[in-house]
Amino acid sequence: MPIIRARQPRTDDEEIIRLIRTELIPFSHTVSPHDAWLMRELPRRLQRGGTLVASLTRTSPPVAFVRCEVMGETLYVDMLVTHPQHRNRNWGKKLMAKCEAHGIAQQCKVVRLFVDQSNDKAQKFYAKLGYAAVRYYPELRCYEMLKPLASPYSVNP
Repeated sequence: MPIIRARQPRTDDEEIIRLIRTELIPFSHTVSPHDAWLMRELPRRLQRGGTLVASLTRTSPPVAFVRCEVMGETLYVDMLVTHPQHRNRNWGKKLMAKCEAHGIAQQCKVVRLFVDQSNDKAQKFYAKLGYAAVRYYPELRCYEMLKPLASPYSVNP
């Protein structure tokens, strides 16, 4: 049965880094899969905050992953990737829901993420989840997108 679980570095990182190289980096204006510093930094980056993976079994390689990190009252979603053969199965939606639930539990008020200008599918995906583009960074060719998080303790007047 498919599951969402915490990242297991020894068994997951090879596939996660492959997904980053093939599915994320091609959209980026600022990095290349040939940047040695980026490839060295990725395992350290995956360790900060939290990385969740979706896999078909407890021990199978990831078919999707998300990395997020709490900073103050903001939850930052750094990377979300689903393997092309496993798209349209709600993996991204489920991973984002887990991240947002974590943010709410940590009293975050907002989720913040960046989407490359050329990644139309990602922009539409996040918009369907309630994210809004609030700023464009021309030097990065990225949109900053935000979504407020509702606290389970908030009271509507």
